[in-house]
Amino acid sequence: MENKEMNEKNKSSAETENRTASEAPIKKVSKKSDPVLSAMGVIFCIILVPILVMNIVLIVQSFTSDNSTLPNIGGKFPLMVQSGSMSPMIETGDLIIVSTPEKGYEYKVQDIITFWDDEPGGALVTHRIAEITKDDQGVTAYRTKGDANSAQDADPVYEKDIVGIYDMRIPHLGDVALFMQTVPGLIVCVVLPLALFVVYDVIRRRNLSKAEQEETAALLAELEKLRAEQNTKNE
Repeated sequence: MENKEMNEKNKSSAETENRTASEAPIKKVSKKSDPVLSAMGVIFCIILVPILVMNIVLIVQSFTSDNSTLPNIGGKFPLMVQSGSMSPMIETGDLIIVSTPEKGYEYKVQDIITFWDDEPGGALVTHRIAEITKDDQGVTAYRTKGDANSAQDADPVYEKDIVGIYDMRIPHLGDVALFMQTVPGLIVCVVLPLALFVVYDVIRRRNLSKAEQEETAALLAELEKLRAEQNTKNE
């Protein structure tokens, strides 16, 4: 009788241990991506996206002829420098950032301003204020001059024509933005990076799937090993 009870107890204990082993939870598979591929994705976003945004703004500006519709980002807008009239401070091919002036701002001599000139087509010019005067009607006018020019600009500038104040420059980035507006530039700077990003995403997904399968197989193998060890003990 005692032997029977002991056998039943051992059997019950073995079943409990087997059930515990079989019900052992499988750890959630951690999805680890390749750090190199992740870094490539981050670099793509940090470098290319801002350049694309600025390039879109520049393209829109090329169809703009007055300051009331000039697009800006947070009160700032980029411009490509196409002449050396402000050399050596600002060089041809630079990209400059111009800030929209606050309402009521009083311009002063030595301010570098961006304004619409009176030439047909309404080109934007960035020159330094050399003198503040008044016209025949008593309206304030600004005489401007490029740092590299020997004389002041022929026509005075009025406040209604001023679109912003020079803030900073990024050397040679204007050349990059101009190149991006060409067919080869679109291929090199947009199509190719996008293709690389798609390839990166495909490889990343495959690596994640492979890592998940390998870890799952390892966990299942470990579970089978535990079951085999438990069966050996029960025997």
